[in-house]
Amino acid sequence: MEVIRGIAASPGIVVGKALLLGAAETHVPRRTISPQKVEAEQARFRQAVTQAIADLGELRRTTESQLGAETAKIFAFHEGLLQDPTLLQPILSVIASQRLNAEAAVTEQFGRLIEQFRAMRSDVFEQKVDDLIDLQRRVLGKLMGEEEDRLANLTEPAIIIAHELTPSQAAAVGHGKALAFVTESGGLTGHVSIVFRALGLPAVVGCQRATIDVQDGDEVIVDGDTGVMIVRPDAAAREECLQRGEKAKKLRVSLAENASLEAITTDGTRIQLLGNIEFPEEVEAVLRNGGDGVGLYRTEFLFLTSDTAPDEEAQYQAYRKTIELLDGRPCTIRTLDLGADKWTQATLQEPERNPFLGLRSIRFSLQNQPMFKTQLRAILRASAHGPMHLMFPLVSTLMELRQARLILRDVMEELDEEGIPHDRRPKVGIMIEVPSAALMARTFAAEADFFSIGTNDLVQYTLAVDRGNERVASLYTAASPAVLQLVKNVIRAGRHAGIDASLCGEIAGDPVFTMLLLGMGLRTLSMVPAQIPVVKRVVRTVDIGLCERLARRVGSFDSERQIHTTLRDELRKLDPANFGGWAAA
Repeated sequence: MEVIRGIAASPGIVVGKALLLGAAETHVPRRTISPQKVEAEQARFRQAVTQAIADLGELRRTTESQLGAETAKIFAFHEGLLQDPTLLQPILSVIASQRLNAEAAVTEQFGRLIEQFRAMRSDVFEQKVDDLIDLQRRVLGKLMGEEEDRLANLTEPAIIIAHELTPSQAAAVGHGKALAFVTESGGLTGHVSIVFRALGLPAVVGCQRATIDVQDGDEVIVDGDTGVMIVRPDAAAREECLQRGEKAKKLRVSLAENASLEAITTDGTRIQLLGNIEFPEEVEAVLRNGGDGVGLYRTEFLFLTSDTAPDEEAQYQAYRKTIELLDGRPCTIRTLDLGADKWTQATLQEPERNPFLGLRSIRFSLQNQPMFKTQLRAILRASAHGPMHLMFPLVSTLMELRQARLILRDVMEELDEEGIPHDRRPKVGIMIEVPSAALMARTFAAEADFFSIGTNDLVQYTLAVDRGNERVASLYTAASPAVLQLVKNVIRAGRHAGIDASLCGEIAGDPVFTMLLLGMGLRTLSMVPAQIPVVKRVVRTVDIGLCERLARRVGSFDSERQIHTTLRDELRKLDPANFGGWAAA
């Protein structure tokens, strides 16, 4: 049994079989075969090589027709290498003499050659190393099965383990194929972690060596409550985790039974609890969990789950469906937060060195105005079907807001000229995600209809901590006094200007922070749908006076540890039976 610790990204505890995805050479199975199976294993290797050569031939022909014969020569060279007896014969010999499976024999022989070439310390030989690595991956891919084939051939859901996953990969696997997710990279508030929570599946990220220490088919426990993965658990560990999982399940059922109740504090203050969604289908989960509407529709996932950008009609249908499913409840649609993702960076001739400080979010939209206008047309057309608020992400200067509103006005005039119905006076707000916007909140309040505080990025930019980097995950915390001061400044600015200020970062759904946020003056919180019931339970257990006293006490602290400990202790006092687990996390 081996315990690997990571970061708890999505709650829940499950036991299941592991399925490793990603670069094939990172999780090569090694096993001894019987003498009777040597010939069959050698034949399997030869078939894999034949299939890889066929793929290379197709690549060579396609490249030659599109880019010319000179560029296509690299694939001809690769074809030649895979037909070279001096490369193939040693692998066949290892299978026979050591009775190794083909995958292990390929890895051993290619690894030996790669090390020999690297030892030459020459640019020419270094290029050959890249060629060998590419060929190794091709042959292993054929032996172990391409990822799409392996997923398609699953007979039962598995625990998906990978070095990293993109949001689109996670969403594509989703329910039916996955019991849980484990990744070696990533942080609590990275986009893929957000998708894990939206799917409602347990997940642990930042779990180093996961793809090295786990093999396909291993039994694994994923504890998304504490951020632990247990590989090949013994009977005692398995039983303990199953019992905790059953207890957590009963608590979720208990919370769900109160979903239809209003989120009102004991002294009669109504709190609006909204859901964060990525797809229209999630509206049902928002309503089932007792949400009042959608506070954040992350529209970029329409792009991230497809190889091509959705056109105006596809976007319009998605936004319209969301608004209609809400049946008159509020819906805040955020324009594209693209730029720091692999989808966007892959389209650039020269990817940005630091995309999180580069052309992302509203900056990306303003420099890609045809795409931006297409999205705005789709959103405005959908606004004719129900209440809709429009929100711009990562606004850092007043000029960005003004430019975005000018483009919005142009689009509205175009729709008027075409006779297309739309809301002619939509509420337009901004996400406060960077310190410059938080510090200048009073100035922004004069030109924005509402604020939504995005603490995921606000923490990242205030503390200079990459929210997707597991190496500095311990430094990433919304309990930072600096972050809380900025949040307080935004709330005060909104109150002074008479505009709504809400919070849609991940801490909105963390019951540890609920009393503090209410005490700071927030009356609208938006979160992952599954988190609504527990936050509602906290809301219905407290009065605003208690929350305000807690906020004042916490406001005098200068240590994030002291703040977090105090918030956990206060939550535990409310209801030890139900909130003890969250308070201990």
